[in-house]
Amino acid sequence: MSSTRIEHDFLGEKEISNSVYYGVQTLRALENFSITGIPISKEPLFIQAFGFVKKAAALANRDCGVLDAKVTEAIVYASDKLIGGEYGDQFVSDLIQGGAGTSCNMNANEVIANIGLEYLGYQKGDYDHLHPNNHVNCSQSTNDAYPTAFRIALYKKIDIYVKSLEALQISFSRKANEFKNVLKMGRTQLQDAVPMTLGSEFHGWATTIGEDIQRMRESQKLICECNMGATAIGTRINAPDGYPELCTKYLADISGIPITLAEDLIEATSDTGAYVQISGTLKRSVIKISKICNDLRLLSSGPRTGINEINLPKMQPGSSIMPGKVNPVIPEVVNQTAYYVIGADVTITLAAEGGQLQLNVMEPVIAFSLFTSLEYMTNAIHTLISKCINGITANEDVCKNLVMNSIGIVTSLNPILGYEESASIAKEALSTGKSVHEIVIKDRKLITQEKWDEIYSIENMIHPKFIKE
Repeated sequence: MSSTRIEHDFLGEKEISNSVYYGVQTLRALENFSITGIPISKEPLFIQAFGFVKKAAALANRDCGVLDAKVTEAIVYASDKLIGGEYGDQFVSDLIQGGAGTSCNMNANEVIANIGLEYLGYQKGDYDHLHPNNHVNCSQSTNDAYPTAFRIALYKKIDIYVKSLEALQISFSRKANEFKNVLKMGRTQLQDAVPMTLGSEFHGWATTIGEDIQRMRESQKLICECNMGATAIGTRINAPDGYPELCTKYLADISGIPITLAEDLIEATSDTGAYVQISGTLKRSVIKISKICNDLRLLSSGPRTGINEINLPKMQPGSSIMPGKVNPVIPEVVNQTAYYVIGADVTITLAAEGGQLQLNVMEPVIAFSLFTSLEYMTNAIHTLISKCINGITANEDVCKNLVMNSIGIVTSLNPILGYEESASIAKEALSTGKSVHEIVIKDRKLITQEKWDEIYSIENMIHPKFIKE
């Protein structure tokens, strides 16, 4: 048997190695699109999703009398191989490509056709018996197959991301409980405000992550609507009666995702609004996480000349010239990953806006941006949990001393002394360097030591109650 085969499309012929399962159109894509260096094979969920789409389409076409049982069996067999994670290395097209995803779709069509041909006892490329377009792509266009596969893969990627958020929420909650009795100073505008606990600070972070888990789940529902059967622009051209409904039902059954058929297939074929909303929701969550990382860097700053309320795990030496320096490298890398996601959101926004008329040809860069953003941020969150959050310790004495030496504690005297008197105490403390305690108790004798002890007990500062007299 020859080591190569000749395949053709309407542009001409190409010689292809017999060791590969892709065909002429995939080879052209390999030659045309050297953009990211990241092929579809790096997104196994996307390949699996194409397996779901092609299997569902074959079963629906069989039921509609368009494909015979033998061809259907071969397509289902090959699709199942992709669903099971096999032949991933045959998906060589770059994730960013021209043609609205045609190269990705044809990569799937050709690989499935050639797997199916071998299953039927034929040679690769013997397309008279099982053709990438006529059979594997039957009743389909790239314009419905590609976005449907994209949505299935994206749904699963969001699942993975949400699970990482849930793990992060648990990690913050555990630290909140561990630090529930650690008194510290709250700050606004980077200035001393009023006392709180370190535990309540971590609890607030757990709460805010919980909100974004809900928002991501809500946005995930938007991609459960597909346009299978729309074919080229949504008019159902070349699709038999009943095919869209049958295909969608099969797709929901075999993927385990509650997929429904869009009511308006023309609108669904051109609309990318769901991606914009998902990207915006993802951006919201990463901005919050990045903000928390900023807080962690501030709270651990120093250690001698900064806030130094918490200790982050020491991961690596921090300088090639300054001995003993340790940097907050884990929060830093999470910050940088968040910046990537924020930038990708701009890309998605422009790509969604850049669609014209009945199709948005920019969908490959939307897919690339969402896939990489979700994967990179999932990795960053797991790194943050395991290499930072779980190992944080509190400097309790530092936290308490910062509170008691702060002028911010004068706020607790407002109900007794009034705002003007309290402001005067704060002003004197700032100008003289005296403590609030010294001015109130020793110099002005405004309250008794017993009342001071009541107001500034650890319990009252952690769980403040209104004290008037």
